[in-house]
Order: sequence, then structure tokens, then C-alpha cells
Amino acid sequence: MASWSTTLDKNIVDRRRVSRNAELAQTVRKTRDRLLETAGQANYEYEILLIYARAMAASAASVGILVLIVAFSGFLIGLERQMTIWVLLTIGCYGFLALATRKFNQTPADQLNIEHWKNVFFAGQAITGLSWAYFAMVRCGACGVDFFPFVQALVLLVAMAATAIICSALRGATFAAFALPIIVYSLTSRTELPPIFHGTLVVMLVLALIFFTYVANHFNQSARLTLAFQSEKDALIGELETANAMSDEARRRAEEANLAKSRFLASMSHELRTPLNAILGFSEVMSKEILGGMGNETYKDYARDIHTSGQHLLNLINEILDLSRVEAGRYALNEEATRLVDAVSETIHLMQIKLQKKNIRLVEHFEQDLPLLWVDIRSVRQIVLNLLSNAVKFTPANGEIQVKVGWTAGGGQYISIRDNGPGIPQEEIPVVLSAFGQGSIAIKSAEQGTGLGLPIVQALMAMHGGEFRLYSKLREGTEGFAIFPASRVTEAMPAIGAKSGEPKSRTAKRSRAAA
Repeated sequence: MASWSTTLDKNIVDRRRVSRNAELAQTVRKTRDRLLETAGQANYEYEILLIYARAMAASAASVGILVLIVAFSGFLIGLERQMTIWVLLTIGCYGFLALATRKFNQTPADQLNIEHWKNVFFAGQAITGLSWAYFAMVRCGACGVDFFPFVQALVLLVAMAATAIICSALRGATFAAFALPIIVYSLTSRTELPPIFHGTLVVMLVLALIFFTYVANHFNQSARLTLAFQSEKDALIGELETANAMSDEARRRAEEANLAKSRFLASMSHELRTPLNAILGFSEVMSKEILGGMGNETYKDYARDIHTSGQHLLNLINEILDLSRVEAGRYALNEEATRLVDAVSETIHLMQIKLQKKNIRLVEHFEQDLPLLWVDIRSVRQIVLNLLSNAVKFTPANGEIQVKVGWTAGGGQYISIRDNGPGIPQEEIPVVLSAFGQGSIAIKSAEQGTGLGLPIVQALMAMHGGEFRLYSKLREGTEGFAIFPASRVTEAMPAIGAKSGEPKSRTAKRSRAAA
């Protein structure tokens, strides 16, 4: 399997863990209940009353149309005086409610007495019941319409349904507005209807009042639950924005600290290498007794140990400084057209001593006639050296290393170095690709290293616009791919025609796509 730039997919809810989902659902439920318990607070009740006031203002036109239709129908059957009185009474009752809602909307929220306005709105709904009670009292004995009481009941049903929907934000509004009209209707219409028909209509109106009161209460609960969800959402959004701001600030500080560290290490190159060069030089002079014998073999061993340790420390410092210069943006690429095979061959030559020391067989698979590559030759050698050093380190004695150079499917060029060592567990590949990261097998069995070789390879390949991939399998070895993009490959261009008077050229370097 392959692993490069691996990131973990972190989910707030892990769908594979039912227990965790249950705990999250319980937490959300508790939060919602807590918000609902605070519904008695002034701010929450203000939102409920604001919904009621807005609904009343928006429904003024529809209520007016209903009143006009009923009044016009009464005019047609000869009830001009009764309908005129009823219309004026209705305008007065609903006008009082409209003025109250308008004043409520214009008053700042911090100056409102919520309980007072609840009583005002409830009283306004009860006052509107007076107009419907008068409508229920209207009799049509002389108009010749026998089914007028049935029409009255139908109008009251429509008005109840509209009030239940419009005034659902105010608890008990429907009952306050239509309890009196139903009582008046039951008392005044019994003389004009047969007892059974009258009783049926009265029962129907009472059941309708109960039903619409229940529907209005249900709508009220839905409105409160909606406000609770809105409050919960606003709180969560606020927490998310706070966490996001804290995360951005922490990331900015971490980036600044990392950049300061990288700049510091990059500027300390001379100060760190100068004393180490003195240690290495003097320890080598002492171990080889260039200026005369030391007279004690133990001292010679100490001098050799100092020289070996100094070389190890110098390699570590060089790798740290290389990586820090890349991170700080101070690693400059001196690019030129280069044959990738030549760069790899030169680096392999530098590793011959180590290969012979462990009797490792090196197998080369190089594609011939590869075009020139526009790269930094020093960085390419560093990439090959790091990959080949790791391969030699983990390949057992009498083992084999394969080095390949060739074309990629996308038109680029690649370097592949494969060993037959112990391999790397799949879960440890992201570790070995991180700075100072080492796998468990490397810690137990291999030579000590810095854990910076592969991160340096990744960084150098990224600067070239390329990609580094690492494949490994336990007990079968490891293979690293350094892939250069097609934009860095140069290719032959057609010769200039003889008619132009210019000499023909065999090849010319193509301009890079990512200059």
C-alpha cells in the first residue's frame, strides 16, 4: 500500500460507534431540555409575543376580507342594520388589538413588561369575542332564510380555525375569543332550529373549540421548540466561531514559532559547524599520531571515538540545517539541464564502499536516451543519497538493492530504490515520513539515524513540484519513488528550415511550464 501526505479523517460523530452516538444524542437532548426550561425568561417570552404580534399584523387583511364577505352576504338577505353594527363593532375590537400590537412592535425590548403585554393581548382577544358574540345573536326571522343559523355556525367555525392558526403563539387566545360567542349562539338559536339540529350544531361548535384550542397549543409548543432549536444553534455557532478563532490564533502562533526556529537554525550554520570541524580535525590528528606518538593506546581509542562521534553529530546538524532551510524558504535551487541517469550513477559511486562492506549486490535498471531534466543537481544527489543510505542501512548482508530510472505514465521521470530488508509496518509509514520519526524495526535492529532523511527527500521533491511515495511490506522490503513532473522534462525541438538562413540546431531546451 502507498502512503503520502496522509491525514486522518476526524468526525464529530463516529458512525461505527453506536454508544458514542447515544451519548451525543443524550447530550443534545439535555441541552434542548435546558433551553426549553428557560422559556419563562423575559427574552424568550418576548420572542413568543413578537411572533404573535407579527402574525396579527400580517393577518389584518385576511380578517378584513372575511368580515366584508360575511357583511356583504348579510346585506343581500336584508340584514343591513345588523351587519353595519357588527362591522363597526368588529373594526373597533380588532382595531384595539391592532393598536396594541403596533405599540408593542415599536417599544424597545428592554422597556417591555412581558406579563403586562400578555394580559393586554389576552384581553384584546377576549374583546374580539364580543363582535363574534354579537354576530351569533343576529336573528333572521323576517329575512326568510331558514338555514341562517347554520351559516352562523359555519362562519364561527371558519373564524375559530383562522384564529387558532394566527394567534397560536398566545396560549388560550382561541378559547378567550370564542367561548362567549358559542354560549350566545347556543342560547339564541334554539328557538329557530329543531332541538336535534340545534343540539348537533352546538356540540359541533364546542368540539371544534376544543379541537382548535388543542391545535393552537400544539402550534405554540412547536414555536417554542423552534425557538429552542434556534437558541441552541446560535449557541453552537458562537462556540464554533470561538473555537475557530482560537484555532486560527494557535496555528498562527505555531507557524510563527516554527518559522522563527527554522530561521534560527538556518542562521546558525557557521556557528555550529566551525567548532565541530575543529573537533574532527584535532581528533583525527591525535588518532593518527601525525605530530608524534601519544604513548597510550587508550588515548588513541578515545580520539577515534571523539572523531566518530563528531562525524555523527556533524551529519545530524547538516540534516537539521538542510530541513530548516527548506522550511524557512532559504533553500535555493540552482537549476540546470541534467541527465537523471548520470546524477544517480555518480551518487551510487559514492556508496560503493558501504555496499562492498556488507556485500550487497546493486542491480541497475536505467532507461536509455532519457531527455534532460531541469533540476537542481545537488538536490537530486541528496535525494538519491538519502534513499540509498536507508536502503543500505536496512538491507541485510549479502542482500540486494534495485535502482531504477525511467519514464512515468504522465510523461515525467522517476527514481526508484528498492531493498529486500525487513520492511515497515503500514501503520508506521506516516511516522517514518515525519521529521525525526523512526519505525520500531529501525529502533531495534538498524544503525542509529536522525529520522530526517525521508522528510528531506519529501521537502526537496516538493520544491521541484514532484512527489515522493513510499511502499513497504513486512519481510519483503521497502521501495521509495521520487517522481519529477513532466513540466521539468526537456525535449527535442524541430530544426529551423534552411531558407531562414540560420544554421540547423539538433536540440533546444523547452521552456518549463512551471518557470
